[in-house]
Amino acid sequence: MTRPIVIVDTNVVVAGLITAQDASPVARILDGMLTAAFPYVVSEALLAEYRTVLARPGLRKFHGLTIAEVETLLTDVALHAIVLSPVPGPIAPDSGDQLLWDLLAARADLMLVTGDKRLLRDAVMQGRVLLPHEFVAGA
Repeated sequence: MTRPIVIVDTNVVVAGLITAQDASPVARILDGMLTAAFPYVVSEALLAEYRTVLARPGLRKFHGLTIAEVETLLTDVALHAIVLSPVPGPIAPDSGDQLLWDLLAARADLMLVTGDKRLLRDAVMQGRVLLPHEFVAGA
């Protein structure tokens, strides 16, 4: 069985950085991104969101990375990613997540890995949205 090509939501990247459990699904996903263990997609907008969120002072206290280290991490993430241009997609349940829906609309074979309950419950993309543990279990 081949692994799906995924979009990794920002909340999964953040959780992967701040978890104390190296074997947790979110840590395994972030490690997999950094080692090219599975195919994943980003857009310029998604990389910018990763950067903005990871650079927040309150969050930096949790993950302990400097801005330079965040940039290095994101360079490594981008190095292994498939970079796509999003296309207009259906309306996301939250306008802040429209970039994910537009990226999903770019290719029918993409899946989204997220912990966001609103995205997981959205009927429009049902079947294309996975929890981190579901993605890891399918490995």
